[in-house]
Amino acid sequence: MTSKPIGVAVLGLGNVGSEVVRILTENADDFEARVGAPLEIRGIAVRRVDGDRGVPAELLTDDPADLVGRDDVDIVVEVLGGIDIPRKLVLSALEKGKSVITANKALLAEYTGELADAAEKSRADLYFEAAVAGAIPVVRPLMQSLAGDRVNKVAGIVNGTTNFILSAMDETGADYAETLAEAGRLGYAEADPTADVEGYDAASKAAILASIAFHTRVTAGDVYREGISKITSDDLETAKSLDCTIKLLAICERIVTPKGKERISARVYPALVPLNHPLASVNGAFNAVVVEAEAAGRLMFYGQGAGGAPTASAVLGDLVMAARNKFYGGRGPLESKYAKLKVAPMGDILTRYYVSMQVADKPGVLATVAAEFSKRDVSISTVRQQGSGDGARLVVVTHLAADSALSDTVASLEQLDVVVHVASVLRLEGTTV
Repeated sequence: MTSKPIGVAVLGLGNVGSEVVRILTENADDFEARVGAPLEIRGIAVRRVDGDRGVPAELLTDDPADLVGRDDVDIVVEVLGGIDIPRKLVLSALEKGKSVITANKALLAEYTGELADAAEKSRADLYFEAAVAGAIPVVRPLMQSLAGDRVNKVAGIVNGTTNFILSAMDETGADYAETLAEAGRLGYAEADPTADVEGYDAASKAAILASIAFHTRVTAGDVYREGISKITSDDLETAKSLDCTIKLLAICERIVTPKGKERISARVYPALVPLNHPLASVNGAFNAVVVEAEAAGRLMFYGQGAGGAPTASAVLGDLVMAARNKFYGGRGPLESKYAKLKVAPMGDILTRYYVSMQVADKPGVLATVAAEFSKRDVSISTVRQQGSGDGARLVVVTHLAADSALSDTVASLEQLDVVVHVASVLRLEGTTV
């Protein structure tokens, strides 16, 4: 006897939506066996229903609100992108008691609380594994596998576009603009790459990871953010000389203030990473996330962080979970926000700096520069002087210090007569000194 089908609405038929529909259709028997009931696509919302979309025309609709409200829809898969329209549709679905699967990190980073409250009130499921790191399972391990542990840090490479650009610059010696153009030609970068290269995409993902890991609501606005557009080929060459590479990192961690208060930090920026660190070898468009927990120790998740098929894999994993809950009467994990930890300002975070500056080629420069660090109790780890004359360059790497002290030091360096130009300022991660 065949069980009553579970109706699925798909909002969006782009790269991810098309793969979700294809895989779900081609493997219908397998999904039925895994769930216990058939999964039937009731409709697919698109902007325009004209043209050959590769799916039965009768499934297409340009009225997503009507599709979400249909009585024969049990689960809504949102892969539209954007915030305003998806927010209304997802809220509507949750308020009607329909389970929602979304890959929309920007939406979740801004409105996780609102969506979680709606899901809890109507006893609906809200799943979003695909919103962070594509096919890599990170959300579910944090929410379920590590639910009995204390997570202290989550750090990783969560944007494939920037990782491709930095990896290519490192391998070829090409500059940023040239490599960005190549990324666009290969389809790794959007026509407007701002969300990726300026760190907005990674910041949204960092907000989601911090919220889950530390049982605290964190939004994208709470995340300190810098992008990669100022990284130069010279920076990467210097990084090699320091046995490092440069990666755009999303870092979320627990910290304790000098006054003994527990806080959390959520930040995104390009950083020097030692070559012996596990994240240093993650190249191309791949993503990786390292989780540090008290009992489990260090765990690393690695794989395809973007793309239609990998992201669809994560969406479909959530769909199976939500469908099983519909069939057997269970529920997915609820939002955990009991900790209510405050987010520390970036200035309170202990970091290390790499500072590259063009300087005057004359005696006393090093002493003058070193004095500015000393005034703010910032200890210098290494100093390298390169070139001479108009090309004289000084590279300073510090020990750990408060980011506010380091930032103030850099500001003061720019005012020195002996410093022509502060070319690059990067943080150094993956060390403890």
